[in-house]
Amino acid sequence: MPLSLLERVTIDDARLPKALHDVISHEHVSEAVVLSTCNRTEVYVVAEKFHPAYADLRSFFADLAFAPPEEIADHLYVHDGVQAVEHLFRVASGLDSAVVGEAEILGQVRHAWEQAQAEQATGSQINLLFRHALEVGKRVRTDTEIGHHVASVSTAAVAMAAAQLGSLRGRSILVMGAGEMGEGMVRALASNGVADIRIANRTYDNATEVAARVGGRAVRLADLDDSLAEVDLLMTGTGAQSMILEHADLARVMAVRDGRPILVVDIAVPRDVDPAASELPGVTLLDMDDLRRFAEAGLAERRREVASVQAIIDEEIERFSAVSTAREVAPLVAALHAHGDAVRSAELDRLRARFGDLDARQLEAVEALARGIVAKLLHAPTVAIKDAAGTPKGERLADALRDLFEL
Repeated sequence: MPLSLLERVTIDDARLPKALHDVISHEHVSEAVVLSTCNRTEVYVVAEKFHPAYADLRSFFADLAFAPPEEIADHLYVHDGVQAVEHLFRVASGLDSAVVGEAEILGQVRHAWEQAQAEQATGSQINLLFRHALEVGKRVRTDTEIGHHVASVSTAAVAMAAAQLGSLRGRSILVMGAGEMGEGMVRALASNGVADIRIANRTYDNATEVAARVGGRAVRLADLDDSLAEVDLLMTGTGAQSMILEHADLARVMAVRDGRPILVVDIAVPRDVDPAASELPGVTLLDMDDLRRFAEAGLAERRREVASVQAIIDEEIERFSAVSTAREVAPLVAALHAHGDAVRSAELDRLRARFGDLDARQLEAVEALARGIVAKLLHAPTVAIKDAAGTPKGERLADALRDLFEL
């Protein structure tokens, strides 16, 4: 999806509750999780009917983007069944990230799931899936080298800036944003030996706290122009839903820089800096599209681990399928055994008058015999339905059991 469209469908935490309720309010959607990061906005749902649910979700994205459904349809990807499970497992493993192998996505998946739970948008199926996805992400990072020496999006942005400038040592750098992304860039800059790090944030106290942790200094938004006139590099990754620096803002800054160029690295989605600012003389503007290209160029050494990660994902898909299909037939198996117990109990009650001469020990023996007979009779169909769960044969057996025993 083009960055210009992705930023229009990005959903921040403030808008997430409404987005979740909008999704699950549709007739054909019963559970949902919305995952929105700098690289994706995805909706995971339990759909009662595929095509109507897809139409509802296409309209949901179109409304987010303020675009007609047909315009956005070409940029949507859809997975269902096992393909949807595999996609989420790949996301949680970092294989589908702008920086392959980065670990930030695992926390973002967890956060999205927790938010959906808080809004009562999930149920047993989504909860089982996301719990398993988090297990997969942890296992991948423990059992493979995919996450070793891998930059997060924040540190990859710093690496890209260093490559663009040649070195960051001796540079003056302003970071806009004191959230997770902003602090990640600040820490990466500090570890690269940058001495002059300035942090600006909508909440000044947050900027002060981050600055104190790395020996930087906080900048008030009212003094932003003064810092921009002095620094060599601006890095921005706020969660703002509208642009913070317009073309005119940077034009005003460049007018007082005496021809000194400035590099701007904007990894926010939606973007913090007006893309038109790149047309100003002396301004080099890099965004998430540039970061993806930069990360792709450095991927070769990690490609060796992709096969190992995919092998784990394939194994975990089988394990998840076994668990989920077993859960699907569990109510039917329970109903079958409940039916058998009901028949056994009813027959014993009907014949109890004939047991008048039996003592308590003998009555217990009769009841144990009846339970044993029912258990043996139901053992074979129980094993068969569990073994065939999730297959066409399993569906046929399930239908047969329902018909034969009126379950």
